[in-house]
Amino acid sequence: MSTTDARLGAKVRALRRKDQLTQVQLAEKLGISPSYLNLIEHNQRPLTATLLLKLAQLFRVDLATFAGEDENRLATDLHEVFGDPLFEDHDVVVADARDVATNPAAARAIVTLYRAYREARETARALATRLSDTEGGETFGVDPSRLPSEEVSDVLQESRNHFPELEDASERLAMDAKLDRDDLYNGMVRYLETTHRIKVVVTSALNDGKAVRRFDPAKGTLAVSEVLPPRSRNFQVAHQIGILTLQQTFDRIVAKARLTTPDSVSLCRVALANYFAGALLMPYEPFRAAAENVRYDVELLGHRFRTSFEQVCHRITTLQRPGAEGVPFHLIRVDIAGNISKRFSASGIHFARFSGSCPRWNVHAAFMSPGNIRTQLSQMPDGTLYFCIARSIRNRRGGFGSPQALLAIGLGCEVSHAKRLVYSDGFDLSSCDAAVPIGTSCRLCERMDCEQRAFPSLQHRLSIDENVRGRSFYAPVG
Repeated sequence: MSTTDARLGAKVRALRRKDQLTQVQLAEKLGISPSYLNLIEHNQRPLTATLLLKLAQLFRVDLATFAGEDENRLATDLHEVFGDPLFEDHDVVVADARDVATNPAAARAIVTLYRAYREARETARALATRLSDTEGGETFGVDPSRLPSEEVSDVLQESRNHFPELEDASERLAMDAKLDRDDLYNGMVRYLETTHRIKVVVTSALNDGKAVRRFDPAKGTLAVSEVLPPRSRNFQVAHQIGILTLQQTFDRIVAKARLTTPDSVSLCRVALANYFAGALLMPYEPFRAAAENVRYDVELLGHRFRTSFEQVCHRITTLQRPGAEGVPFHLIRVDIAGNISKRFSASGIHFARFSGSCPRWNVHAAFMSPGNIRTQLSQMPDGTLYFCIARSIRNRRGGFGSPQALLAIGLGCEVSHAKRLVYSDGFDLSSCDAAVPIGTSCRLCERMDCEQRAFPSLQHRLSIDENVRGRSFYAPVG
């Protein structure tokens, strides 16, 4: 049996267990014997095309689920894990990581264990620093987090950031509420008042300066802050509509996810409500058609649908409806310190989960020209080319003297899709000469001549000659 076939048995078993089906129950649905299914799950019988189609229909997944995307992502995560100096003496190579990734349950367990180790180490460091600055011998209780943001990112990635149930729900609600895209705010306000007896009020920032949205079920009021621009006000009202009307839908999605803490569940529900809000403000087919028509001009789409730059970027990444897909994008959001607060990849590019990202990515350079879109043709060490855009965004909530957050959004796709983007005009997409060499992170990158290398590469032992200096401290000199 081929390696590809061998990987499919574990995928079938994982899908069956996720839906809490026994082998007997699944075999009956597939029209095969339990013993034959058992052989498939143990990689002793091939998974035929007919059975693949039945499985995809039964579990409501795309056939791409049975490709290698999840396994490749796990292999990349494991490669990064084994790139930690902790494993330097164990000679774990890329092939070893890929072998482990063929067993998804074991691979996820290793990643979870490593994540717990990292959190414990960082907590210990923070505690040591805190204790060193504290007098009187006071002790502090430590409850290491399980990083809910990481777990929710995994849920979005595994669903390819596309939730058909939420798309359908947004379309039904828009029809039932008779929403007019040219007057969405008043339409949503009217829907809440007539259907849910909830009154929407705009509150003064002086009275409630910390909350931009506050729902009071006892009083039946939804308060939105006056500091919100119209596009953000629309989004917050749509978000609350999602919370009020889609509890059961959210429950079903959350029940199938691998979430380990209450905080992860709550954060996932917030992410799903945000998804619904984006779908309500930017209906799938009209938005996809407009995106193709204007060649994914983010700012123009924002004007047309009265949404922000970030909202449009998020919505673009959700265009994965079978038969009506948009460009498969990746998205990343970073702050000026390089911290990644959002990430998703449908383009195939991999983001570092446990270390800093490559400083050559144009998303970091976006802070150098605030508000302007920067373009970049980039090449990963394996030769894959990506076309990316990036722009900084500035969030301010309040008047004079109020704090503001400066972030950058990066959006990109594999170069074969770049011609569909208006931003690629003028680029020679067939030439690698103009491509900027980038990597996932310094520890995983093989480009030893990079002048911005901050750490030694996993692929090369650290060798330092105190009498010679290369392009960087870690760059070898021949």
